[in-house]
Amino acid sequence: MIDQQLITTSNTLEGYRIIKHLGIIRGITVRSRSIFGNIAGGFQTLFGGKISIYAELCEKTREEAYQLMVQHANERGANAIINMRYDANEVMNGVTEVLAYGTAVVVEKI
Repeated sequence: MIDQQLITTSNTLEGYRIIKHLGIIRGITVRSRSIFGNIAGGFQTLFGGKISIYAELCEKTREEAYQLMVQHANERGANAIINMRYDANEVMNGVTEVLAYGTAVVVEKI
């Protein structure tokens, strides 16, 4: 199980040897903006700069996908994830899918 959160975007973990590949793991979530969020975001765009309401929504969505990916790796018996990536697609207007994925592995300290 992933207890130290050994997760990397590279295909190796410095100081560890991969002893078993467990396959691709993923976490997916689909979110929509509320009408109130759209109104608040619209007001923020009038003044320019960071649109905090959307930045917060994006961060929460990525975190949820990330945690689901970690859960999937735990279910496979992994203690690390390599080649971790994010992907996002608009399913329909105002509805976005975020996918966190990578390769579940078992590693041992060198």
